[in-house]
Amino acid sequence: MCGIAGIVYKAEAGACGRALLNMLCGCQHRGPDSTGLAVYGEATDGLVFRLFLDADLSHDSGNWPARLQRVQDVLCDHTIDIRDTWHDNEFAMITCDQQSGIPGAADIQTISYAIEETPGVEIFSAGYSLHVIKDVGTADDLDRKFDCAPFIGTHGIGHVRLATESDVNPSTSHPFWAYGFNDVAIVHNGQITNYFKLKRLLQQRGYRFRTENDSELIAVYLADKMTHGQSMDDALAQSLDELDGTFSFLVATPEGVGYAKDRIGAKPMVVCETDEFVAVASEEVSLQQILGHQTIPCFEPYPGTTRTWSRSMQASLTSAR
Repeated sequence: MCGIAGIVYKAEAGACGRALLNMLCGCQHRGPDSTGLAVYGEATDGLVFRLFLDADLSHDSGNWPARLQRVQDVLCDHTIDIRDTWHDNEFAMITCDQQSGIPGAADIQTISYAIEETPGVEIFSAGYSLHVIKDVGTADDLDRKFDCAPFIGTHGIGHVRLATESDVNPSTSHPFWAYGFNDVAIVHNGQITNYFKLKRLLQQRGYRFRTENDSELIAVYLADKMTHGQSMDDALAQSLDELDGTFSFLVATPEGVGYAKDRIGAKPMVVCETDEFVAVASEEVSLQQILGHQTIPCFEPYPGTTRTWSRSMQASLTSAR
């Protein structure tokens, strides 16, 4: 059992960090092991990497500066100039200079794979508007460590995790960035039963995976489809046919947020809409954390449906065939 949450602001960017944290606090009982956010702001003019420098869980703080330096060297080897670097213990962020000729999606994949050749280094997110912040512990723990509440964003997704099939550590926490792709992230509650089959198919196409977590597969699966020309709506609709199991998940790109809910409908999800935003969560109690005293009708999506909300609020709904 895990908890998911998402919000899309209809007009200007809003207090995305605070809203997601509040929603996740509301469903923390669904997942006390780890918590994470993926927040989208207005696109910057430089590619941003968020890094985890202790992916081997060695807890050897003496290695972290050397690992960060190695990542900087890899970027320089690819003729990418570094504008700014920040790090706090095992977490780091590098902002690259657009003027150095940041490459397209295929080259970002190559660079991402090269960065992760450095032992102990994992990319939590890469993109122009995406920031993934995640760690073990609760939503309150995450906010104390990273000061997430002040984050302003146009939209975002979040997750609280109860570990069932993999370890409890930052690497297996959600959200999952679509490894090697710009600005795509997912959060997931459920289980993909044809995980190994689909993972092998994607690996045969040259994609890599960092974990044995089926949620990471969903991220790469969807990003691959969208990179090859499918809309988010089409990719989500196809996922109902190609992903086996019980699941409710949210996917986010710079354009907006979408969900897919399997045909069995075993994993809960509720949606509400106000004049300011659309919000999605596993339970209504999460939505009440941001609605306050407002009385807003909520609905639970039907099994076998998908829906997307763009930043222009043109919602699209599809049903399983």
